[in-house]
Amino acid sequence: MAACENCTKGYILEGEPKGSIQPNGAYLIKSPTPSTRAIVFLTDVFGLPLKNCKIVADEFSLKLGCDVWVPDLFEGKPPVTPEQLGPLLTDVPGVHVSIFSKIWTILSLLHVIPTFIRNRPSIVDGRVEKFVAEIKPSYEKLGAVGYCFGGAIAGRLASTDLFQSAVIAHPGGLKKEQIEKIKIPVSWECAEEDHAFSLDLVHESEAFFKAKEGTEQALPYEFKIYKGTTHGFAARPNLGIPTVKAAFEEACQQTVDWFQKTL
Repeated sequence: MAACENCTKGYILEGEPKGSIQPNGAYLIKSPTPSTRAIVFLTDVFGLPLKNCKIVADEFSLKLGCDVWVPDLFEGKPPVTPEQLGPLLTDVPGVHVSIFSKIWTILSLLHVIPTFIRNRPSIVDGRVEKFVAEIKPSYEKLGAVGYCFGGAIAGRLASTDLFQSAVIAHPGGLKKEQIEKIKIPVSWECAEEDHAFSLDLVHESEAFFKAKEGTEQALPYEFKIYKGTTHGFAARPNLGIPTVKAAFEEACQQTVDWFQKTL
């Protein structure tokens, strides 16, 4: 698929954020009314500079009636920009980027390898743990929602005591053994075609949780596969494609409904 203006922008959502950046570097949208629960929004690899995360956080805060925090996972320096990844982005299952485009893009990103190393999972997970430790005394319950890069963080940290519930949208780099360590309620928002979280792994993961039903280890869970979508649809949706627009809106509502039930 040929790159378009929105592809290289990463599909910027309309509107302007209503919250503000706090002294700790995180974005915060306050609840319309006082609340004892909060959501920690874990972004994709584009981090805070892409305003989509702030726009969606605002929506969650309004619908859930709670504070939503978006921590700066990359300390002001996301590993990559939408413009750099634009040639690798595609919106429709079955439509693939050419091998030439993939090779050219990968070669052009070699210079950012040190940035990815500085933002490897063990480092970024530690930043999130530190951030949560700072805000946790202010709340009785915390939930995590993560997208792509942040979805994998949410999956890994769902095996700790940081959060009481989580939503994971098309995670990037989450392994089966990490999924099997999860110990809190989790809702999964999955793309029909996802290079980072294949349908095979989706089905294996769902079977794992289903096998625990009726036992002491059982956890509330749900999996939804959104037809006509690819990796990133819940974070950077191409609203010009009806199926993607509908999936994005349904995924947002899925997140709200899940936290209403479990948090």
